[in-house]
Amino acid sequence: MKSKLYVVGIGPGGKEFMTEQAAQALNESEIIVGYTVYADLVKKYYPDKEFITTPMKREKERCEIALTKAQEGKTVAMVCSGDSGVYGMAGLILELGEKYKEVFVEIVPGITAASSGAAVLGAPLIHDFAVISLSDLLTPWETIEKRLHSGAAADFVICLYNPSSHKRSDYLEKACDIILEHRNSETICGYVKNIGREGQTSEIMTLKELRTRKVDMFTTVYIGNSQTRRIGNSMVTPRGYR
Repeated sequence: MKSKLYVVGIGPGGKEFMTEQAAQALNESEIIVGYTVYADLVKKYYPDKEFITTPMKREKERCEIALTKAQEGKTVAMVCSGDSGVYGMAGLILELGEKYKEVFVEIVPGITAASSGAAVLGAPLIHDFAVISLSDLLTPWETIEKRLHSGAAADFVICLYNPSSHKRSDYLEKACDIILEHRNSETICGYVKNIGREGQTSEIMTLKELRTRKVDMFTTVYIGNSQTRRIGNSMVTPRGYR
């Protein structure tokens, strides 16, 4: 029988957001591998497990550790925030896994930030939407700009991951300026910070107000389309039911 490596999406952070499939995979695993911040989110629920962590920008090393441990005969879980296949480690594990023929990889989905944050704001993603990361660590900014222009011109609701960091403090402002070339400045927008974790905050505002908001890597931003509106304390994009 092949060794087993689970790639587990743990959701936004709280155990109540974790699926039963994800919890079962972690229960079955002897070793849990992950980015330090994400591993810490589940460590208290699995005190009997061995944890192996690496910091940011060590993704390939992290995946190779998980694959090597699995090849040695251990049942291993690689944890990812949100969904393991949405900006998670599923793709890299499968790419590198070609060299580890004795390891069977199972991808376990989770609740991604786009959907969990949308639930906090109301229903901003009821119609077509695009998800774009503003991080240019792995994607050139020129490519991100093209995607922002295309999504805005096509009137998609746009969900932004990684909207800002210490080194990229003006990236959300840049993104808003691009979208303002295609959208009204009064377009309804919103953001959620620390989704499902301690310190969760959210706000609904206009696109011109969003442009100057200070956000961080743990914030998910929602930019409405031409139909999105504020209903009470909720951000809603009507689907047009008759």
